[in-house]
Amino acid sequence: MAIKITDECINCGACEPECPNNAIYEGAMDWRFSDGTDLTGYVVGHNGRSADADEPQEPISDDVYFIVTDKCTECKGFHDEPQCAAVCPVDCCIPDEDHEESEAELLAKKEMLHL
Repeated sequence: MAIKITDECINCGACEPECPNNAIYEGAMDWRFSDGTDLTGYVVGHNGRSADADEPQEPISDDVYFIVTDKCTECKGFHDEPQCAAVCPVDCCIPDEDHEESEAELLAKKEMLHL
Protein backbone atom coordinates (compact mmCIF):
# COMPACT_ATOMS: atom_id res chain seq x y z
CA MET A 1 0.00 0.00 0.00
CA ALA A 2 1.34 3.44 -0.81
CA ILE A 3 1.37 6.17 1.83
CA LYS A 4 -0.77 9.31 1.70
CA ILE A 5 -0.68 12.59 3.58
CA THR A 6 -3.96 13.63 5.17
CA ASP A 7 -5.46 17.11 5.51
CA GLU A 8 -4.14 17.22 9.08
CA CYS A 9 -0.70 18.01 7.60
CA ILE A 10 0.80 21.14 9.19
CA ASN A 11 3.19 21.70 6.25
CA CYS A 12 6.29 21.33 8.42
CA GLY A 13 8.19 19.61 5.61
CA ALA A 14 9.84 16.99 7.86
CA CYS A 15 8.78 14.18 5.54
CA GLU A 16 10.07 15.52 2.23
CA PRO A 17 13.84 15.01 2.68
CA GLU A 18 13.29 11.54 4.18
CA CYS A 19 11.78 10.03 1.03
CA PRO A 20 14.32 7.90 -0.88
CA ASN A 21 12.19 8.14 -4.05
CA ASN A 22 11.56 11.88 -3.92
CA ALA A 23 7.83 11.07 -3.98
CA ILE A 24 6.83 13.84 -1.53
CA TYR A 25 6.16 17.37 -2.72
CA GLU A 26 5.04 20.60 -1.15
CA GLY A 27 1.45 21.55 -1.88
CA ALA A 28 0.88 23.34 -5.22
CA MET A 29 4.29 22.23 -6.55
CA ASP A 30 4.64 20.48 -9.90
CA TRP A 31 6.34 17.10 -9.78
CA ARG A 32 8.27 14.94 -12.25
CA PHE A 33 8.84 11.20 -12.55
CA SER A 34 12.56 11.95 -12.97
CA ASP A 35 12.89 13.84 -9.66
CA GLY A 36 15.17 11.72 -7.47
CA THR A 37 14.95 8.66 -9.72
CA ASP A 38 16.80 7.17 -12.69
CA LEU A 39 13.78 7.49 -14.99
CA THR A 40 14.26 9.07 -18.40
CA GLY A 41 12.21 9.34 -21.57
CA TYR A 42 8.59 8.23 -21.78
CA VAL A 43 7.40 6.56 -18.57
CA VAL A 44 4.29 4.57 -17.71
CA GLY A 45 3.90 4.67 -13.95
CA HIS A 46 2.93 1.70 -11.84
CA ASN A 47 -0.57 3.11 -11.47
CA GLY A 48 -1.08 3.87 -15.17
CA ARG A 49 -0.04 7.53 -15.31
CA SER A 50 2.18 8.16 -18.34
CA ALA A 51 4.35 11.09 -19.37
CA ASP A 52 7.82 12.16 -20.31
CA ALA A 53 9.90 11.65 -17.16
CA ASP A 54 11.03 15.29 -17.19
CA GLU A 55 7.60 16.77 -17.95
CA PRO A 56 6.06 18.70 -15.06
CA GLN A 57 2.93 17.06 -13.64
CA GLU A 58 0.03 18.82 -11.93
CA PRO A 59 0.17 18.95 -8.12
CA ILE A 60 -2.00 16.39 -6.34
CA SER A 61 -2.79 18.89 -3.58
CA ASP A 62 -2.66 22.66 -3.48
CA ASP A 63 -2.88 22.96 0.29
CA VAL A 64 -0.64 20.37 1.96
CA TYR A 65 2.33 18.18 1.13
CA PHE A 66 1.43 15.20 -1.04
CA ILE A 67 2.87 11.83 -2.03
CA VAL A 68 2.98 10.70 -5.66
CA THR A 69 1.62 7.15 -5.52
CA ASP A 70 3.52 6.12 -8.68
CA LYS A 71 6.77 6.89 -6.85
CA CYS A 72 5.95 5.68 -3.30
CA THR A 73 7.40 2.31 -2.33
CA GLU A 74 6.75 2.64 1.42
CA CYS A 75 10.56 2.79 1.60
CA LYS A 76 10.75 -0.94 0.73
CA GLY A 77 14.29 -1.80 -0.29
CA PHE A 78 15.63 1.21 1.63
CA HIS A 79 14.26 1.12 5.20
CA ASP A 80 12.22 -1.14 7.49
CA GLU A 81 9.34 1.37 7.71
CA PRO A 82 8.05 4.39 5.77
CA GLN A 83 10.32 7.24 6.78
CA CYS A 84 7.69 9.93 6.22
CA ALA A 85 5.45 8.30 8.83
CA ALA A 86 8.38 7.84 11.21
CA VAL A 87 9.23 11.57 11.25
CA CYS A 88 5.75 13.11 10.94
CA PRO A 89 4.99 15.06 14.14
CA VAL A 90 1.20 14.87 13.63
CA ASP A 91 0.90 11.30 12.29
CA CYS A 92 -0.69 12.35 9.00
CA CYS A 93 1.37 9.99 6.80
CA ILE A 94 -0.84 6.92 6.69
CA PRO A 95 -1.42 3.91 4.41
CA ASP A 96 -3.45 4.80 1.32
CA GLU A 97 -6.24 2.24 1.19
CA ASP A 98 -6.98 3.25 -2.42
CA HIS A 99 -3.54 2.08 -3.57
CA GLU A 100 -2.85 -1.33 -2.07
CA GLU A 101 0.32 -3.06 -3.29
CA SER A 102 2.13 -6.18 -2.14
CA GLU A 103 5.71 -6.08 -0.92
CA ALA A 104 6.74 -7.69 -4.22
CA GLU A 105 4.96 -4.94 -6.19
CA LEU A 106 6.57 -2.22 -4.07
CA LEU A 107 10.03 -3.73 -4.57
CA ALA A 108 9.40 -3.97 -8.33
CA LYS A 109 8.42 -0.30 -8.35
CA LYS A 110 11.64 0.53 -6.47
CA GLU A 111 13.64 -1.33 -9.15
CA MET A 112 11.80 0.57 -11.90
CA LEU A 113 12.56 3.92 -10.26
CA HIS A 114 16.21 3.17 -9.50
CA LEU A 115 17.65 1.15 -12.38
